[in-house]
Amino acid sequence: MERLAGMTSAGIGAALAGGRSLILPIALLLFLQWPLREVVHAYSREANDLGQWLFALYVAVAVTAATRARAHLASDIFAHRYGPVTRARLARIGAAVGLLPWSLWLLGAGWDMAWHSTLSLEAFPETYNPGFFLVKLAMWLLGLLAFGQALLDIARPERAA
Repeated sequence: MERLAGMTSAGIGAALAGGRSLILPIALLLFLQWPLREVVHAYSREANDLGQWLFALYVAVAVTAATRARAHLASDIFAHRYGPVTRARLARIGAAVGLLPWSLWLLGAGWDMAWHSTLSLEAFPETYNPGFFLVKLAMWLLGLLAFGQALLDIARPERAA
């Protein structure tokens, strides 16, 4: 079981590390939209579409990264009064009652949409540029990463904080 948890943790960690590298290309594409539109008079919509699917992937991993780093906005105003064991129990309960059901719902409700979008290689509706299916796959990736992290948080030993 520990080996599976280690592999899951390593896989999620690799996805998060890859997601971190997306922020600079996203910022560059956002910056380039204006000069492309006003100076070059071309490719601003392509930059926007590419930026949208990169941003979707970034958000998919960023939510899990924040969960893993315990950096979400939380009720820490109350929780900081508790000891590490109590905080760890509350984190496990929160993962079991909140994160796990939400991620399962996201995976189940989004599967059909993501699957059909990917099969048809759905394009962006306004520009017909390829890649809109990646936005929908990012939603499914968010659910998958959140599910894996929730399982890890639930299985975490009580002594961890």
